[in-house]
Amino acid sequence: MKRHEAREVAFIIIFEKSFQDETPLDEIIDSAAESEFFEVNRFVTRTVRDVFDNLPKIDETIEQYLVGWSHARISRVARAILRLGVYEILYSDVPDGVAINEAVEITKKYSEQKEASYINGVLGSVARAKEA
Repeated sequence: MKRHEAREVAFIIIFEKSFQDETPLDEIIDSAAESEFFEVNRFVTRTVRDVFDNLPKIDETIEQYLVGWSHARISRVARAILRLGVYEILYSDVPDGVAINEAVEITKKYSEQKEASYINGVLGSVARAKEA
């Protein structure tokens, strides 16, 4: 499985968790792994767990860079993509440009073009602030 595909599976699990707040994360990961639709490897599992282990800081960072929007106002798709993108920028060894590009590509596949531009802007701001 290519890293892009694994990242997309991680996004899907993060998105799924937004509908199942009370369901334990490991149960959602196991369910995805048992399905015929997804391959869940170590990268996917580690990424998803790390996102949720750092969720308060990730959501705080997203909120800080939303311009004219509140966290509650953005779509679940955009929120899941932003969570993954902010995680990769702040907590992984993925280059910032790759994290942003991957987030935009996932957005183009699962959402509207206007959200891709917005996600690009938010993640770009996060990356620039990290470098400062």
